[in-house]
Amino acid sequence: MRIEDLQITRHRLELNPPFPASWDPRVLKNFEITLLRVIADDGTVGVASGDAMIALEQFKDLFIGQDPFDFERHAQTLDSISLFYSRCWPLDLALWDLKGKAENKPVYKLLGGTDGRLSVYASTGVVRPPDEQVEQACMLREAGFKAMKLRIGRRKPGEDARVLRAVRKELGDNIDIMVDANQAWRMPWDSSPWWTFEEAKAAIDELRELNIYWVEEPLHRGDFEGLKKLRSTKGFPRIASGEMNTEYHELYHLMEYGCVDVLQTDCVYFGGITGLSKVAHDAKKFDVTFSPHAWGNGIGMLANFQLIAGTVQPPYMEYSIDPPEWQLEYRDFMLTERVEHDGTGHVDLGNRPGLGFELDEEILERTRVK
Repeated sequence: MRIEDLQITRHRLELNPPFPASWDPRVLKNFEITLLRVIADDGTVGVASGDAMIALEQFKDLFIGQDPFDFERHAQTLDSISLFYSRCWPLDLALWDLKGKAENKPVYKLLGGTDGRLSVYASTGVVRPPDEQVEQACMLREAGFKAMKLRIGRRKPGEDARVLRAVRKELGDNIDIMVDANQAWRMPWDSSPWWTFEEAKAAIDELRELNIYWVEEPLHRGDFEGLKKLRSTKGFPRIASGEMNTEYHELYHLMEYGCVDVLQTDCVYFGGITGLSKVAHDAKKFDVTFSPHAWGNGIGMLANFQLIAGTVQPPYMEYSIDPPEWQLEYRDFMLTERVEHDGTGHVDLGNRPGLGFELDEEILERTRVK
């Protein structure tokens, strides 16, 4: 089998209501995806989605005619492209999807996994007023989730703690609550400063009494000293980070240097399944939980689910849901079937080949950006 062609299309879905994501000062009115199809010479097609992959068109010749399953070769090439141009790691995911379809196996089984059932946490994205946040948390509990992630970073001092106290009081102690400060990166149009160590510590100190499961991205992704110091502070919750780090040595330094309890690198953003499957196994040596970031569209989420089910099976995986602004119908609009949880806080990947989805070609045609 050889790679015959790479095809990239872009699609845009209008969001109603718009989505005021906590990490973006601009309210999201449209949800855009880039879809990549890898076509083999026998007609088999591997599919993935992720960043705009603006550089991939000019480097198609580096892959066409090659063995699609020479994963190490392709990963090295993608690493070089990403260094100089843009993140094109979805190509690695599409190649794994292709291999799964060629062998009629889900990717997690190709990786050596045997169980496709994952425990997921409800990952929200909107910073809500206290009453609304409590109502939303109760809705997620009633939906069957045993864990949820809420956003912090409200402007008024003490407001995050006040909201989370109200949530904890309503939910009780049988629900695990994560919080995300979104301090590791910024959108290009957001020039607000990152938290200092002192600001991060003060914010987390206010939450100590609430039995927070982990605090995510309390500092810049490269502040290894600050992350290590936070993690070593007595009585602190687990520290999670690494979703946007883009070098292998950074990931290993985060683990080896003692910066994180939870490593969150997303295979869509860096390393693909090929690279991060190794990192996932190595995380065990450092006693670090590998639980990737999985916000974005349903294809990227499924790629991370396949990666995890085939490697380390963490206590929880991220499942983005925050209606009405972020519904499954938006996240998975390109799929014939939504990626549903089962009402008990689990997702079962089953035995579908590849990454485990089928495209809704009709809606893709309607939403295609010409």
